[in-house]
Amino acid sequence: MNIIRIENPDDPRTAAFRDIRERDLTGRQGLFVAEGEVVLRVLASPASRCRTRAVLLAENRLTALTDVLAALPPETPVHVAPQPVLDGIAGFHLHRGILAIGEKPRETGLAEVLEGMPERALTVLACGIGNHDNMGGVFRNAAAFGADAVLLDRACCDPFYRKAIRVSVGAVLRTPIAVGLDAMAAVEALKAAGFAVLAMTPSADRTLDQIPPSPRIAVVLGSEGPGLPPELIARCTPVGIRMSGGFDSLNVGTAGAIALHHFARLA
Repeated sequence: MNIIRIENPDDPRTAAFRDIRERDLTGRQGLFVAEGEVVLRVLASPASRCRTRAVLLAENRLTALTDVLAALPPETPVHVAPQPVLDGIAGFHLHRGILAIGEKPRETGLAEVLEGMPERALTVLACGIGNHDNMGGVFRNAAAFGADAVLLDRACCDPFYRKAIRVSVGAVLRTPIAVGLDAMAAVEALKAAGFAVLAMTPSADRTLDQIPPSPRIAVVLGSEGPGLPPELIARCTPVGIRMSGGFDSLNVGTAGAIALHHFARLA
C-alpha cells in the first residue's frame, strides 16, 4: 500500500480533499468525493464502475480497512492523518474519518445503455429530481431490486454529489447510468426498445396490481410536489399505488421502491 503520512492540513498532497463542502457546490471536473467505509468498499470493489484516485483516512481507521486498501492499485495514494488534521483538511469534523476521491465512469448515452439491456429488464427514468437524498434513495432502491440502469433527465441533480452517493450506500458507483436526457425523447426511446413505460402518479386510474406483466419495464419517477408533467404522463401508462387513509402520494424514494419491488417479483 502507498501509505503517506500527513501532519499538516495545508499539505499540498491533500489539495483534492480540501474544503469539500464548498467544492461540492461547484463540481469537480469528472471527479467526486466518496465518504464512509461502506461507500469506500463499494468504490474499491470489482463491481464499481469508477476508479479510486486517492484515499484520506483518520489514522485510527487504517487497520480496519487494510483489506480494502490492499486491493487498490499499488500506486493509489492512501493519505493517513490524525483526526484534527483530517478535520482541518475537510473543513469540518469528519466523524466517519474516511474520504476518497473517485473518477466518474465514462459517460454513456441512452442508446448505448439500452443496447446493453437483457431481454428481461427493469429500469428507472428519473425526471426533475433535485434533492440529493431522494436521488440517493432512487439508486439504493434500484440496486436493491435489481434494476438494470437508472436514467436521469437534464433537470435531475448530480448523482455523484457526496451526499447522494452516501445515501445510495454506494449504489451510484456501480449502476449503469445515462444522464442529461430529454425526458420525452427518453420515453420514446424506451418504448421503441420494447419497454412498458409506467409513469408513477397519484392521478392514475390504475394501480400497480392492475398492470399486466411485461418482460421490459421502465418506472418513471418525478420530483416531490409537482411530480411528472402532464404531457409526459400522457406519453406513458399512468400508474398509482393503492393507499388508504386519504393519502394520495408518497416520498419519491418510497414510491419507487414499492414499484420496483412489485415488478422485480414478476420478472
